[in-house]
Amino acid sequence: MPESSRSTYQIGGLDCAGCAKTVELGVAQLPGVSSCELNFTTERMTVEGSATRDLIVARVVELGYRVIEPEASVEAPAGFRAFLWARTETRLALLGGLLIVPGLLLSEVGQIRHPLIDGASLGAMALAGWPVARSAWRGLRAGGQISINLLMTVAALGAVLIGAITEAGMVMVLFALGEALEGYTTGRARQSIRSLMAVAPSTALRLTSHDGHEHEDRVSVAELRVGDVIIVRPGERVPMDGVVRAGTSAISQAAITGESRLIDKAPGDDLFAGSINGEGSLEVTVRSLAADNTISRMLALVEDAQERKAPTQRFVDSFARWYTPAVMLLAVLTAAIPPLFFNQPFLNPPDGSFGWLYRGLALLVVACPCALVISTPVSVISALSNAARNGLLIKGGAALEMLSRVRAVAFDKTGTLTAGTPQVVAVRAAECRDPAGGMCTPCADVLALANAVERRSEHPLARAIVRASEEYGLATRYPPAVGVMALTGQGVRGDVGGRSVLIGSHASFEGTIIHPAAHCAAARQEAALGHTAVLVSADACYLGMISLADTVRPSSRAAVASLRDLGLRAVIMLSGDDEATARRVGDQIGVTDVRAGLLPAHKLALVEDLQRQYGPIAMVGDGINDTPALAAAAVGIAIGGGHGGTAQAMETADVTLMSDDLGRLPFLLRLSRAMMRTIYTNVALSIGVKLAFLILVLLGTGTMWMAVVADVGVALLVTLHGMRLLRTPTR
Repeated sequence: MPESSRSTYQIGGLDCAGCAKTVELGVAQLPGVSSCELNFTTERMTVEGSATRDLIVARVVELGYRVIEPEASVEAPAGFRAFLWARTETRLALLGGLLIVPGLLLSEVGQIRHPLIDGASLGAMALAGWPVARSAWRGLRAGGQISINLLMTVAALGAVLIGAITEAGMVMVLFALGEALEGYTTGRARQSIRSLMAVAPSTALRLTSHDGHEHEDRVSVAELRVGDVIIVRPGERVPMDGVVRAGTSAISQAAITGESRLIDKAPGDDLFAGSINGEGSLEVTVRSLAADNTISRMLALVEDAQERKAPTQRFVDSFARWYTPAVMLLAVLTAAIPPLFFNQPFLNPPDGSFGWLYRGLALLVVACPCALVISTPVSVISALSNAARNGLLIKGGAALEMLSRVRAVAFDKTGTLTAGTPQVVAVRAAECRDPAGGMCTPCADVLALANAVERRSEHPLARAIVRASEEYGLATRYPPAVGVMALTGQGVRGDVGGRSVLIGSHASFEGTIIHPAAHCAAARQEAALGHTAVLVSADACYLGMISLADTVRPSSRAAVASLRDLGLRAVIMLSGDDEATARRVGDQIGVTDVRAGLLPAHKLALVEDLQRQYGPIAMVGDGINDTPALAAAAVGIAIGGGHGGTAQAMETADVTLMSDDLGRLPFLLRLSRAMMRTIYTNVALSIGVKLAFLILVLLGTGTMWMAVVADVGVALLVTLHGMRLLRTPTR
C-alpha cells in the first residue's frame, strides 16, 4: 500500500471560487486522498494521502480543469480580448451573444414571437451553456457537488420549460462571459505576485580561470554554486545574492527593500538578487543557490502567506458554504408554497406577471455566491502584493488583519530604533581649534592616527573609527601601523611613522598618560550618557579623545511621529540599557514610554503585560535576540536589513522589513486598515445586492437575466475594488 504523502499541484482554468470548490471536493472524493485544499487566489492545490499523481491529475482533467507543470508558463494573455479568444468556452459564449441579439431586440423589447427567434435563443443557450452544463455534470458525478454551474443549468432549463426561451439564453451567455471576466480580473491580481519573480534575471556572467587566464561564460543561475564569482555590469540586475569581491557602485534595491535611494556598495558588502547595478562593474561572490536567494524566499513566503486565511476570510467561506444550500431551499419553497397553500399561479399567467416557478428559478440565479466568496481573497492578495513590492513580507492575511486592530507598538532599542553599531560622534583633540565640534586640523590628525592603528582590526569600535576616517577623507593620511598589539585591559598599540601610538580607555590612561582635566571630565560625561570614549596618545604624549555611540536611525523619529498620528495609544521603547541612557534615546525619538534594564526574558513578560493593558500590540525587533518577545506579541515585526537578520526574520516574524527604514511601519498600518475597510465594503456590497434581488424576485419584479447582470457586476466591482490595494494607501 503506498505511503501517505503531501503533494502540491498548480491548477489552471479556475474562473471563480466555485470552480476551486468543485475541484477540491472532486479530488477529495478519490480513494486514498485524506485531505484536499485548493486555494483559489494562488491556484495551488495541496493533497494529502496515498493517491497517485496520475489519479489526481486524471480527476482534475475529468472535472474540466488542468494541472500546470512547474516549468510551464502561467502568464496571462496581454488583454481581455486575447484572454477571451484563447478559450473555447468563451468563444462559444461570444457566438451565443450574437445569436441572442434578435431575441433581445425583437422578443424582449418588441414583444415579437417567432420560431426562428426562439431557435436562435436556444442556440445561444446551447453554445454558451454547454461548457457550464458539462462542468455541472462532472462536478455532480465526481464529487456530488451542487455547484453554481448546476444552479444556472437548472434555472436555464426551467426557463425554457415555462417559455422564457430568450431569457434562458441570455442567462447562459451573461453567466459565461461574466465567469470569463471574473477569471481575467482575478488572474491580473495573481500576476502581481508572480511578477516578483521577474526582478531577478535567469542568467549570469560567471568568471572562471583556466590556464592562468580568466574567462567569462553566460550560464543559467541554476548552474551557479556557492563560492562562484559572477560579473554584474553597469545597469544590469544582480542575478544572485552575494558579496562584492571587487569594484564599487551605487545599487538600487527598490525591488527588494522598497528603498528609493541608491545604496553605495564596496568590497565586502552584501548584494540582494534583483537589485539594479549603477555605473560601476562588480565582481560578486555567490553566497546562496538560486532556490535560496532573496527573491525565491520572498516569492515562496508571499505565496505561502496567501494560503493562510484571515479570520474574516474563513468566516466568509463558512458563510458561503451554507448560503447556497439555504437559498436553494428557499427557491424550492418559493416555487411550491404559494401555489399549494395560497392559490397563487405556478406558471407565468397571461397578464405578463411572473409565476412562482419562475420566481423560484430566479432565486437559483440569485444563489450564486461568487461575489461574496471573492470579496475577501482578492483584497488580501492585493495587499500582500503591495506590501511585498514595498519591502514588507507578511505571513498571511491573519497578520494583516491583526495589524489593523493594533493600538500600541513596542520597539526594541538597539538595532531597531538605533543602528545597532557604534559610530564616531565626536573627536576632541588636546589642541582643538574648534570647540564647537567641527573637524579641525588637530582633531583630523587624531582620527587619522587612530585609523592607521585600527584599520586591521575587526572590533566594532575599530570598524567605526575606520568608517569615520573614510567619510572625512583621512583613510590614507598615514600608512597602516606596524607591530600592532592588543594590550589586555588597556587597548591597542602600534607604530605609525616611527611614533608609538596607543589607543585605550579612559581608565587605562588614568595614572599613566597625563591628560587635561577637561578631557577627563568629558570622558566621564560620555560614560554617563552611555557612550564609549577612547583616548589617543603618541610616544606617551596625549593627543585627544574619540567618542563613539550607537546612534538613532534617521527614520526612527519620523516613523514614531507618524505612528502616533495614526491614533496609536502608546509607542513604547524596550531597552537593556540603564534608565538614564534609555530615557535620553527615548526623548530623542519621541516615544510615549520607556522601559529600561530589560533582559530578553523581561521583554517577553513586558510584552504580555502590555497586551493585557492595551490589547493586541505589535513588537518590532531585529529578529534575532528579540525572538521570544516577537513571538509573544499579536504581531511580530522584524528588521531584516542585513543578510543574517533577513534570513532569521523570514523564519520567525509575522512581518519582515527588508530594509532598516522604519518609515515602512506607518505605511504597513495604513495598508492593514485599508485592507479591512475594503473587505468590509466588499462583503456588505455583495450581501446587500443579494438581499435586494432576493426581495425583487419575491415581489415579482426581478428577472433572471437582471440577477445575472447584478451578480457579474458586483463580482467585477468587488474584484476591482480589492485590486485598488495594489496601490499605496494615502491615508
